[in-house]
Amino acid sequence: MTEEQITSRNIPLPIQREVRQRCGFGCVICGLPLYEYEHMLGWSKVKRHVAEEITLLCDQHHREKISGLLPNKKVAEADSNPFNLRVGVSKPYNLHYEGKECEIIIGSNSFMLKSENDGGVIFPIIIDNVPLISFEFLDKHLLLNLKLFDEFNKLVLMIVRNQLIYSLSPWDIQLVGRNLIIREESRKILIDINFETPNRIIFKRGRFLFNGVEILLNGKYQAITNNSMVLSGNTFKCPCGIMVGKNNTGLGTGIHIENLSRYNSDHADTLKWIKEVFG
Repeated sequence: MTEEQITSRNIPLPIQREVRQRCGFGCVICGLPLYEYEHMLGWSKVKRHVAEEITLLCDQHHREKISGLLPNKKVAEADSNPFNLRVGVSKPYNLHYEGKECEIIIGSNSFMLKSENDGGVIFPIIIDNVPLISFEFLDKHLLLNLKLFDEFNKLVLMIVRNQLIYSLSPWDIQLVGRNLIIREESRKILIDINFETPNRIIFKRGRFLFNGVEILLNGKYQAITNNSMVLSGNTFKCPCGIMVGKNNTGLGTGIHIENLSRYNSDHADTLKWIKEVFG
């Protein structure tokens, strides 16, 4: 054990990650994905950071534990059988979106919509008639919807009308403040999102996957690797920004790609070109 571990209250990042994975990425008692790290034996007593002695508690249960309203025994029992691991997904969390206009930023591309009436909707990405992202105006509410899949079409993250739920299959999930990062494995980010409430969401980096289509993104570009199409610095104000596959929706689209080779495994040329252009 290093001197830093003994004297500092800051938990080393590898230990934080180990605790998140063991606790199901949420409060062990209620599953809420907004949590704090709690030394079950008391930091002031042990002054050490051991993953097995640290758990995750939401703000309410953390305060109850500190005040003595929540017995240590109950916390230990929940830590041995965390809420999210029992149910298989995270506890739903409501995002606070509202207003009459919205913006979705993917890479450096912007998808915008303003609506004075109910029924307005914007779909930045639709693949095979499945919207991966949308904002809709309904009953005077602004509602965010999102479906995020892995390479095997398994649903990893879902937002249904502002209600966030994620599966526990990824290697690591981190929700800190407005920032959500999901990692498929060490050093491999599936998605990095900022929830800019009340009316904007930013996809900073990562990739969208569905039915063999892969869309890579970072702060500069959005690239469909299947056909080496790269988009940067565009603004879309049509109902659908990018559609891949047949258009059975009747929506007007900014970019429509009906025929596309799927499940390409070698994107070396695309990535080389992106590196040369964007650095």
